[in-house]
Amino acid sequence: MSLTPDDVARLAALARIELTPAELAKLAPQLDVILDSVASVTAVAQGDIPPTSHALPLVNVFRDDVVTGSLSPDQVLANAPDAEDGRFRVPRILDEEA
Repeated sequence: MSLTPDDVARLAALARIELTPAELAKLAPQLDVILDSVASVTAVAQGDIPPTSHALPLVNVFRDDVVTGSLSPDQVLANAPDAEDGRFRVPRILDEEA
């Protein structure tokens, strides 16, 4: 299938891209090469090849979950610039009353 500059102009209009006639003439053969490449990949990927996301099988390495102690509220708030009622105090960003 060979794309014409008119085909490219229609695609450009759908994508809301303004192209000059020179750009349309230059892009038509380039898009043709892209479409041929996609068609060749499609031809290779026959039904006997399962779809995969990676060429090699991947295995994630996870550590076991281990319950450990956490910081106390006082330790967490120790370096906070401002705290109130056991929580971080931050500047108000909305003009609404709390």
